[in-house]
Amino acid sequence: MILAAVLAAAAHAQKAGPAGHWVAAWTTAVHAPLAFPGVAPAPTLQNQTVRMVIRPTLGGERIRILLSNVFGASPLAIGGAHLALVKAGDAILPGSDHPLTFGGQPSVTIPAGAPILSDPADLRVAPFQEVAVSIYLPGSAAVSTLHDRAQHETYISAPGDFTAKNEIPNPTIEKSWYWVAELDVWTTKRASTIVAFGDSITDGAGATLGEYGDWPDLLAARLAAGQRSPQRAVVNEGLGGNRLLYDGAGESALARFDRDVLSLPGVSEMIVLEGINDIGWPHWNPAQEHSGHPFTDSPYAAQTVPAQQLIQGLQQIVARAHQHGIRVIGATLTPFEGDGFYTAEGEAVRQQVNQWIRTGGAFDGVIDFDAAVRDPSHPTRFRDDFQWGDYLHPDSAGYKAMAAAIDLSLFGNHR
Repeated sequence: MILAAVLAAAAHAQKAGPAGHWVAAWTTAVHAPLAFPGVAPAPTLQNQTVRMVIRPTLGGERIRILLSNVFGASPLAIGGAHLALVKAGDAILPGSDHPLTFGGQPSVTIPAGAPILSDPADLRVAPFQEVAVSIYLPGSAAVSTLHDRAQHETYISAPGDFTAKNEIPNPTIEKSWYWVAELDVWTTKRASTIVAFGDSITDGAGATLGEYGDWPDLLAARLAAGQRSPQRAVVNEGLGGNRLLYDGAGESALARFDRDVLSLPGVSEMIVLEGINDIGWPHWNPAQEHSGHPFTDSPYAAQTVPAQQLIQGLQQIVARAHQHGIRVIGATLTPFEGDGFYTAEGEAVRQQVNQWIRTGGAFDGVIDFDAAVRDPSHPTRFRDDFQWGDYLHPDSAGYKAMAAAIDLSLFGNHR
């Protein structure tokens, strides 16, 4: 187990050289299972195969993946792992299947609390081409590290190792990614990664499953348009319910920052959109998980965050990113009047934070998402045709408006 961890760390730390460098082309923010009302408990798998579909925004001919057991309390045995190009659904393109190895071995045990990188695999992947990641779990494995509400369906087999099969017979379908956290490509080009770091509005809540209509994917498409070979990957480190300063739906943004941004290879810029849940959650009273009745007292009521604390948290992200040569683009917080946790006091905090983002000078650039989606006649609310139905999350049109509001010159020589 110690050797596996050392190999992973050494591979991940590989520097850029004259032959090329590793660049993160797809990622997701992993977390422990969520103990929230309405969220189904994470499954336990035994002698089963999980096939997950991911879509890198940068292509390459040599790729690797990172599997994470960071929230696991015990070692995770992986009996086999394969990569392949997706034909449709869980079906892979015949002839594209590639078995993965870990330190030259087809199986690996990932220590509790650790990630591990696969050895590089020679598989040509085009930008925006779906890739199937299939892992076989020979023993009993309770899902401990996942990303809830994935952008594509996940397929779980009946008992058996189906990692090399073109299709999984009669799979159970879930909507989460399990244990997979990253796909990297080796590139000799001057390519790099933009990290979209935020909450559910970055994660893509409200976008249609499988259509990649979240604003980070739409930004990646804009950056790639008209170029022979895209120079920027855009990876999504959004996490539904995430807060800047407090844990809750996963670790706080400040707590997960090193893992979800600084550990990624090839990062040149990041966009941060965090804070609306810090403002609203103290006024949210979710139903108790079993009874369905509201809590007598909200568990978040004592976690009110004034504007200055949010600003300090954002300043920390800027400072820590700058230490690693990463440029930070600040995004204004979008409207939330009409949602259940809206208050006039919270709106005042949002306005103060947005004013600082626009004029404080801390960021290397600013994206005004607030201006892109607010109702001109009622600027504390989303436009009706840009919101999902809760006046908090964008719909497909809202995400398009957000992506269109991003000045591509923030990322170098782009149109």
